[in-house]
Parts: sequence; C-alpha cells; structure tokens
Amino acid sequence: LDESGIARAAIESLAENFSDGVVSPVLWIGLTGLTGGAVYKAINTADSMIGHRSERYEDFGRAAAKLDDAVNLPGSRLSGVLLVCAAGLTGGASAPRASRTMCRDADKHASPNAGYPEAAMAGALGVALGGPRTYAGSQFVGTWLGDGRRDAAAKDIRAALRLYATADALLVAAVAIIAAITATM
Repeated sequence: LDESGIARAAIESLAENFSDGVVSPVLWIGLTGLTGGAVYKAINTADSMIGHRSERYEDFGRAAAKLDDAVNLPGSRLSGVLLVCAAGLTGGASAPRASRTMCRDADKHASPNAGYPEAAMAGALGVALGGPRTYAGSQFVGTWLGDGRRDAAAKDIRAALRLYATADALLVAAVAIIAAITATM
C-alpha cells in the first residue's frame, strides 16, 4: 500500500476494532454478565482464527463467521452511533456528515457490521475509506465509504484517534449512567 492506503487501513482497523473489541464486549457483558462477555470473545476469536475461507476450515469457518456477524450486529450499530455523537464533540469532525455517510454507505461494505463504524468514521473525518486495494498480489475491488478525500494521511489517523477517544468516553459515560440508575432500583 502507498501512504494513503496505509492511513486508510489504519483508520478502518481502528473503526472496526472499536466495534468488535470495545463496544460489543461492553454490550454483551452489560446484557449477560462476564460469562456472556467471555462467550462473545470466544465467538469473535473463532471468527478471527478460522472465519476466513480455506479448504480445511470452510464449513466450520463459515459457521464461526456467521455467528460472529450475528453477535456483532447490535454493537456495530451502536459503535456507529457513538462515533456520530463523538463527531459532534470533536473539533474538526462533522456529526451530520458522519450520520449521512453511515446511513448511506454502511451497507456497501462487504461485512454486514464493519460498514457502520467505518462509514461513520469516514464521514466524520471527511475522508473516503475502503476502495480498491491489493492483498498478496491480488486486486480486491472494494467499495468506497464516504465521499471525502481519498488521500488520507498521518494527520487523519491522529484525527481518527481523537474521535475514537471521544467515542470511548461517551461509552464509559453511558455505562456509568446505566450503572447508577440500576443501582438505585
């Protein structure tokens, strides 16, 4: 990848991992306790390890991938919403553009879940994510998410990290409010 491709890949990874690695585990722990959180992480890890297509693990990998898609569905949407809200609180980001881009482009992603946080991030930052790329010498035709600049740079990674930190703070605040409310019941 060139510099722009590396920057886009870093931002895409940050957005998707906000969903899979932060929001979804918090959501499942909140709904089902530590056991549910552990089950979620086992499913997510199985998808990471064997969910890709290979002859050896095709059937088992497909099951892991589909189960991971199902358990990440609520967290991915919540991640997108948190990023939209965070864009309203983060200098240089745009909440209206994040919302518009997420609603318009999330379903264009090959993953049923990754498109929500990635499209929200793209819109918030005014960059285009995804698009065509090369993996191991093979060309992959990806759809663009967002209609912003395609020439992402290191400054955009820093902006994405600021947006991520704000979205994390919103998630922590929401958990604290829910915990305080349930403690008084």
